[in-house]
Amino acid sequence: MGTLLLGAAPIGRPEDASPRLRAALAGTPVIAAEDTRRLRRLTADLGVEPAARIVSYHDQNERARAAELLAELLAGRDVLVITDAGMPGVSDPGYRLVRAAIAEGVPVSVLPGPSAVTTALVVSGLPTDRFCFEGFPPRRAGERSRRLAALAAEQRTMVFFEAPHRLAATLEAMAAAFGAGREAAVCRELTKTYEEVRRGPLGDLADWARDGVRGEITLVVGGAPEPEGLSDPADLAAAVAAREAAGTARKQAIQEIAKENGVPKRTVYDAVVGARG
Repeated sequence: MGTLLLGAAPIGRPEDASPRLRAALAGTPVIAAEDTRRLRRLTADLGVEPAARIVSYHDQNERARAAELLAELLAGRDVLVITDAGMPGVSDPGYRLVRAAIAEGVPVSVLPGPSAVTTALVVSGLPTDRFCFEGFPPRRAGERSRRLAALAAEQRTMVFFEAPHRLAATLEAMAAAFGAGREAAVCRELTKTYEEVRRGPLGDLADWARDGVRGEITLVVGGAPEPEGLSDPADLAAAVAAREAAGTARKQAIQEIAKENGVPKRTVYDAVVGARG
């Protein structure tokens, strides 16, 4: 069998391409590129002349093309997947082919390298010990608001991609869902000539973006603060009563409230007994 190679492409500067990616571009027999014209531009910048059969592999043909590429792999030919920027499979084509290759026992290997997600994360100045990648927010306002509302209590730093013409609306929606004071960073044109990182509260960033922003955008948003647990006996008893009113058995309600607020079950039990006395 051939090997499926996932190659991380530069997100801005061609010189960020790894030596392994250069070698793969020069020697892999089949290259599946998100945009063949951009691939040609990259190889020209790198001084590489591919000898491969180059095929397009993008969102519109990903499902159909995956079967063709899998056939190449099963016939013993290596296939390199490369997107316009960053790692294939991260908000770009690649996932379906990886799944199909794994199902057939085809070896899968990664040529690591540039990533807008981790680049934006570390330059944002926001916590990096725990983070999550949320991709592109929904385009429609209602769906976007619901998605962000579901993330309002997320305590990890969040990384998003967004199109420049939707940035202002998305920042406004984030300010509404997370609070205008939540810290964030808009990372624009990372690693490129006009790289810009704008840091500040979501409300201020939304005001700034209303005048229009150009370029590739990666958004980093701070996580929600740690919730303040209940400690007052009256509050603990009221929380248990609310769960009981919703149909939860008292014993289970006591266990849940104790766990959520980081207090012993006995403390919650005593609070409930005291409130009833």
